Amino acid sequence: MAQIYPIREAKFLVSAVKPKQFPAPDLPEIAFAGRSNVGKSTLINNLLSRRNLARTSRTPGRTQTINFFEINKEMYFVDLPGYGFARVPKAVRASWRPMVEGYLLSDRDLRAMVLIIDIRRDPQDEEHNLLAWLEQRDVPPVVIITKADKLSRGKRPVRAEVFRRELGLISPPLLFSALTGEGRAEIWECLLERSGIH
Repeated sequence: MAQIYPIREAKFLVSAVKPKQFPAPDLPEIAFAGRSNVGKSTLINNLLSRRNLARTSRTPGRTQTINFFEINKEMYFVDLPGYGFARVPKAVRASWRPMVEGYLLSDRDLRAMVLIIDIRRDPQDEEHNLLAWLEQRDVPPVVIITKADKLSRGKRPVRAEVFRRELGLISPPLLFSALTGEGRAEIWECLLERSGIH
């Protein structure tokens, strides 16, 4: 598997629900957000060349905490709880928004927010709201369309352009397939540029 950024060490640090449980903000951070069952954990594992570092599940809503991963002692990946469609108790679902806002409003070195969307799904209010929130706080988004292999090669760029227009993006989102590895190098290139790591 081609790798633009050599993964020497990738380890899980902590699961947190409040800022006082976060690790020290001493490294640049890339946060990952998306609907439940969009392939967020699969994307993280693929980028880090690990099979089960970020837990994947067929059950939507499995990630119910903010999970921190330390990469090469150079950056943190931050896996935020999934939103929408999760078959979990209302009380748990209601706790996710303040949990995520607690992270986003805390004093972290957040370099980019990766927003992940299934190529077969249209953007909903949650995606528009998150992008507007990030724009207000000058946090650059990186929009990634997962499960690209579910569409033919000819239809993928057309679909990406639909996302670009609907979300008001300057350039089309990045396409990714965990099955084929499509887009992995381009995603790493973008994340490294945003994080300032070379």
